[in-house]
Amino acid sequence: QERKYMLDKNRHLTNWVPIVCPFTEWNIWPPPFGHWAFSMFPILAPAVFKFYDGLSQFTCPPSFIMRSKEAQEKFPQLNEKDIKYCAVFYEGQHNDARTNMAIAMTAAEKGADIANYVEMTEGIFDKAGKVVGVKALDRITGDTMEIYADNVIFAGGPFTDALRQKESQDGAPVKPAVSGASGSHIVLPGYYAPHNMGLLDYNTSDGRFLFFLPWQGSVIVGTTDKKCAAETLPYPPEEEIQWMLKECEKYLSKDVKVRRSDVLSSWRGWRPLASNPHLPPGGQVSRDHVISKNPESGVTFIAGGKWTTWREMAEDVLDKVLGEGHPKCNTLDIKLHGGDGYSESLSIQLIQKYGIMEDVAEHLVRTYGGRAWEVLEKCKPTGQQWPRYGVVLATHYPYIEAEVRFACQEYACTIEDILSRRTRLAFLNSEAAMQAIPRVADIMAEELGWSAKIKAKQIQTAKEYMESYGGRIPMDDDLSIRLPTLAEAMDVFKEIDVDGSGFLDMQEVKEMAIRLGQPLPEDRVQSIFNEMDKNKDGKIQAEEFMEWFNAEESKEGIKSYFHKKTRLIFNEIDTDMSGFIDVGELGDVCVRLGQKLPAKKIKTIFKEMDANNDGKIQLDEFTAWMDKETDHTEFRKMLSSSLGLGGTSWLDKSQSGGSFLG
Repeated sequence: QERKYMLDKNRHLTNWVPIVCPFTEWNIWPPPFGHWAFSMFPILAPAVFKFYDGLSQFTCPPSFIMRSKEAQEKFPQLNEKDIKYCAVFYEGQHNDARTNMAIAMTAAEKGADIANYVEMTEGIFDKAGKVVGVKALDRITGDTMEIYADNVIFAGGPFTDALRQKESQDGAPVKPAVSGASGSHIVLPGYYAPHNMGLLDYNTSDGRFLFFLPWQGSVIVGTTDKKCAAETLPYPPEEEIQWMLKECEKYLSKDVKVRRSDVLSSWRGWRPLASNPHLPPGGQVSRDHVISKNPESGVTFIAGGKWTTWREMAEDVLDKVLGEGHPKCNTLDIKLHGGDGYSESLSIQLIQKYGIMEDVAEHLVRTYGGRAWEVLEKCKPTGQQWPRYGVVLATHYPYIEAEVRFACQEYACTIEDILSRRTRLAFLNSEAAMQAIPRVADIMAEELGWSAKIKAKQIQTAKEYMESYGGRIPMDDDLSIRLPTLAEAMDVFKEIDVDGSGFLDMQEVKEMAIRLGQPLPEDRVQSIFNEMDKNKDGKIQAEEFMEWFNAEESKEGIKSYFHKKTRLIFNEIDTDMSGFIDVGELGDVCVRLGQKLPAKKIKTIFKEMDANNDGKIQLDEFTAWMDKETDHTEFRKMLSSSLGLGGTSWLDKSQSGGSFLG
């Protein structure tokens, strides 16, 4: 019912997406979820998905199967090898941030008082200890206020317990009701999948589901599942990014190289897993929603649930709070903000009137529905013959400057609001969002009357926020040096295979060690060769090399080796041992390496390393820079070769002349 409501009543916010489930074998062992019955899923999948169709009373497009050839035509990025067939089912998809905004604006249209950046600081209690209102802080102006109400409801998602603590009059700790589970996502370029079809990996290496879906012109991959306390910043762990990249390779063609540098953005969110703290011990943790009233304070909270059931959750909690003597809540007939005036041909009408790009028109319609006209009324001419209107905020993305002006009418208060919650640029491409900050600040300053001081503070805060998103360059993490993907490891194999035979022999392995600057004795070379040569035929095939390269002990060795070398190079450049590299030390190392670079080029290289623009290159910034796949200045190549990233002799201070740098 709830999915049908969203997809029927709010077509401007939702769409169906077919999801491919490829099968490469008829029997899976070990079975998914550790249960033998799931081993037969490839055989039972068509019937299972038909049953799934039936759960929605067949209101969704029907599931179907595709033979291997048809799958290749519709999803050419799939690895054609060994695919028996594909089962395809349909799911609903939406722009969650815009849905959230539409709910708030619809509530305002119906008479609700809503506020942005207003935080409850404590409860207001009557003589009996009941909460009769809240004290609140306007985080923009610093003003405080008291808000009284007949009933108080907490709907704080994974932060619900922090709210509940504020209803404790004596400050005693409340019994936890919500535990958090984080889920990381990565965004890849749109060419990783068809624009209208996704993929489900039902049997990942650790037993979780992994979705691979077209979203907002890109491809979103997720999610992971890790129990942990909820945080407000979206910082994603590097090992989870690496895990998702590895899982992506399983079903994709070998022609599609899955690269760490293709991660345009990454983040994580938290699911609230709820239980009722006011029930007897042993109450069940649930992914469905929980409604509970504190008998002492009179406050009701709702937690748990999922996006599909948001309307039902609101209905249930209001019916419970208002009680039997009140008419039942019913919002199934209400279209959300923008639903009125929406039609399938609306994008054509917008193009014909305003002369905007087709992708911009489609985006506006799928975001604002019938309100797209109001957005375009704020458009300014581009000064070009085509498009006539619609100046974009970031190249290759359909977000336009007029949306920033419109968002200021819809309670947007910060640059962060625009980049992540009014547009989705931060979630789609963290670097593009970072570059858009100055222009967004200019427009918001005009609309909201910011002073130069407020504008500068907004820009600084936005940059700090954007740095919490992942992107092409790994953050400082417990994986300081990233692990190579399958495609990159194959490139290493081809580099070692100098004669192009398709396998490695003993001499090539020996030469590899020499080229790394670490010549090894014959017995050590033989030992490494034997570790690689699993079938003992005297030839290391690509599959054998990959198995050795990806073995946990090899990974740790590779990671540890390069991380240690990077740290040593950093220490050699940091001559005053301050813990950071300044521009003078960078210029000094060039002189000592015999490379007389122009001052302008040194400043360019320094700026590239100095990710947070504080004039100091910390170790984590240097490590991230060393880890980049691009090296247009070739400075990293010079450091690596001259300072011996592949070897150790330059570090041997026992030799005459000291270290390489003297």
